[in-house]
Amino acid sequence: MTDLASSVGPGLLARFRAAGGEIQWREVVTTVPRGRKRPAAPDRVRIAHLHDEEARILERSDGGRVVESGPVGALVLLLEIDRRGPPTLLVAREANAVPEFTQGAIEARWGPGAAATGPSLPISDLVGLARYALV
Repeated sequence: MTDLASSVGPGLLARFRAAGGEIQWREVVTTVPRGRKRPAAPDRVRIAHLHDEEARILERSDGGRVVESGPVGALVLLLEIDRRGPPTLLVAREANAVPEFTQGAIEARWGPGAAATGPSLPISDLVGLARYALV
């Protein structure tokens, strides 16, 4: 993968960035079952809301991201790619393959330990899906 600006174009990237500034975030409170210890570096779950659409976003403690496979989730991932650079892993996950993502998910990871575990998702597919978040 190349850098996002060359893949998307400067005009569309500016629109994605502007839409990203309009995202409203809300925390999802996760509970730990009684008798269990909370992990040292727990994952964080948030809901991204934009233009009457929402997406569940899982921010893994290892820096990876899992998002609902929809326009807002794709936009959040594109903005993360814009910030961090190309991921070493970008894959689509089937419905229920990731707990609490019943409609499917898109997973991205950065770093050397992110081995591919399925067919890679082309960045152009992510861009195409994120365009629907722009109104």
